[in-house]
Amino acid sequence: MRLDKFLKVSRIIKRRPVAKEVADKGRIKVNGVLAKSSTDLKVNDTIEIQFGTKLLSVRVLEMKDSTKKEDARRMYEIIKETRIHSDEEV
Repeated sequence: MRLDKFLKVSRIIKRRPVAKEVADKGRIKVNGVLAKSSTDLKVNDTIEIQFGTKLLSVRVLEMKDSTKKEDARRMYEIIKETRIHSDEEV
């Protein structure tokens, strides 16, 4: 399954065009390698997503073409969720 579709179906990112944009800006890594929106995911892949000052690492547990909201959370497990601190002063 494509990375952008997985992020949408699992509801990690709500809309597929947003998932594509985030990937194309170089903010997503799959298994430690920068990923494009078309990257093919497999079960047990690790995804790291940078959301502004937050870094989210998840492991893919299962693939489904569509899910209900309650089932979407079962598609992945959160490995680590950290805040990125900037050294720049505002």
